Amino acid sequence: METASLDLNLLRTFLAVYRSGSFTGAARLLGLSQPTVTTQMRALERQTGRELFERLPRGVTPTPVADELAARIAAPLDELAAVARPTPAAGTRAEPVHLAGPAELLCTLALPALAPLVAEGVRLRVATGLTDPLLDELRAGRHDLVVATHRPRGRTLHAVPLSDEEFVLVAAPVWAERLADRRSAQDPEGREAPVRGGVAVRGGAAVQGALDPGVLQGVPLITYAEDLPIARRYWRHVFGRRLSRTAAVTVPDLRGVLAAVAAGAGFSVLPRYLCQDLLDSGALVALLEPEDPPINTGFLVQRPGAVDNPDVARVRALLLRAARTW
Repeated sequence: METASLDLNLLRTFLAVYRSGSFTGAARLLGLSQPTVTTQMRALERQTGRELFERLPRGVTPTPVADELAARIAAPLDELAAVARPTPAAGTRAEPVHLAGPAELLCTLALPALAPLVAEGVRLRVATGLTDPLLDELRAGRHDLVVATHRPRGRTLHAVPLSDEEFVLVAAPVWAERLADRRSAQDPEGREAPVRGGVAVRGGAAVQGALDPGVLQGVPLITYAEDLPIARRYWRHVFGRRLSRTAAVTVPDLRGVLAAVAAGAGFSVLPRYLCQDLLDSGALVALLEPEDPPINTGFLVQRPGAVDNPDVARVRALLLRAARTW
């Protein structure tokens, strides 16, 4: 595609639409009105003679022609923007870094890891929520970095693996003891094996796959959403069956789920990073230690384009470094 004669302003607007995924998001990024963005994109499509975006009920999706154009112009336009950007005056404080992600991971792992940067003067503005809405807001320029629970679709966002979280089936010791009473765990020779926390133990090692999920019938399930996403995934992965349960308690924060389970309200499936301290202390019991536990990979996603704020790069680098120990 010939781009030499295309208007530079139209190309800037095109790249903002491409990266934000909507005319509205691009307008917000550029400080323009949405009708202006729409008019400019129609003009660019007339100049190129090709459709660049497919209009959707929410936002737009790029055509292959748009993918080709973005690949050709993104780096030069970002370099030009960096050159044109005024150099901050000496002593000027950088803008706050806008970081978003799951509340539990940010509060338990990310914010403690970033404490040294804050002590050095880096300012943070933290938002929490579900991954898909946060990624939409990232495309619209509301965040600089998002910790996502899955890799974003498409090519408009830059995502790198951050860390793996392992899911654990847990309950308080009182429930583990009741579950042990329901079971008759025997070794291959027919002798009764000691039971620890609902898992048969021989020679100090947990017997893999020793827990029959049927023993959990009647035990209240504590979860963060009515559709039981984490628990359903655990059941499919570990037990190879569908989970048909109704939650006894739903709390839209896994820290609340953890508190309820530790207090003896019932059982749940939680990320290991969130409950490891209580597992170590004995306040919680892992009801099963499968050889192949379900694992979810989190991603650190950055708003595309040239980074105006050098502190964004510092926060990103420290998070990636700290995540190696999570």
